[in-house]
Formats: sequence, structure tokens, C-alpha cells
Amino acid sequence: MAGATPEHSAVIVNFVAAIRYQLKNSTCYVYSDNVQYRFKDNQGNNKIVIPDASINCRTKSRRGNTFTDAPRFVMEVLSPSTENYDRTEKMQLYCEQEIEEYWIVDWRKKSVEIYLFDFKEDGTGYPYLYKTVTAQNKEDLHLVMFPNLKITFDELFDIGEY
Repeated sequence: MAGATPEHSAVIVNFVAAIRYQLKNSTCYVYSDNVQYRFKDNQGNNKIVIPDASINCRTKSRRGNTFTDAPRFVMEVLSPSTENYDRTEKMQLYCEQEIEEYWIVDWRKKSVEIYLFDFKEDGTGYPYLYKTVTAQNKEDLHLVMFPNLKITFDELFDIGEY
């Protein structure tokens, strides 16, 4: 897999930098793409994922650089080599783990798809697109599950000229 572009990395850094100090004195922490999560999928298979950014409030489950409890929020920044995986297998795994909010960020199109997860009557979880935020409705960008945390659209996409 090819390394991330500077723009891809800048979006992650912008998110983590904006959120980090807002979580100070909280039981939650924001992490960039250097920590991993180990989950069991619905078939009982171990799966390891490394989200681009996450907010974890269950940090006691840490073993080295791996968490075994799900974060509450995950953000993935799209790249051509991972877009399909982020939109399918990873989204399904995040849903199975009951991660409350999942952002798919496309730095090329400057858009953020905000997914939330809900449950059918039979108890199975499913993701649904809550909102897509672009430059046209950029004031709508906010973390749904963390309403007191703030990052603007312009802060997230402040990636300079490369």
C-alpha cells in the first residue's frame, strides 16, 4: 500500500489538533492513525483496524498500542487504495462494534459524510448516512455524538497548496 499524501495527513492532523485540547480533563482521548483496535466480527474472527482518527472513552482496554474496546467516534480519510475498504468492510465492522459516529472524509472533493448507526427490530445494527457536508453547507459540520466539540469545515480542510 502506498503511503498517504500530505493532504490526507493534513486532514488527520487538523482534526486531532482541533479536538485534542477540547477533551482535556475528560475521560475521552483523540488519537491519530498510530493506534489500532482489535475487534471480533460477527463471525468471531479477530480483526485489527487502524482508523485515521478516533475518539476513545474506554482507554482502560489498552494493550500496548492496541485497544480492545471500540471508540465512540471514527474518521477515515479516503485514498484510492482504501476507499472501497473504508466504505464496505470497515463500515460494517464499525457498525458491528456499535461505534456511534463514523466520518468518511474526501479531501479531494472537500466533503464529509457523517454516518450514524442504528438498530433494526431484530437487533442487528446498520449504518445510515446522517448528513453530507460540503462547502455549500459547511456550517453544518459538527460531531453529532460530541456536540460540545468544535471543528469547522475550513479548519478540517486547511491543507495548504501542494
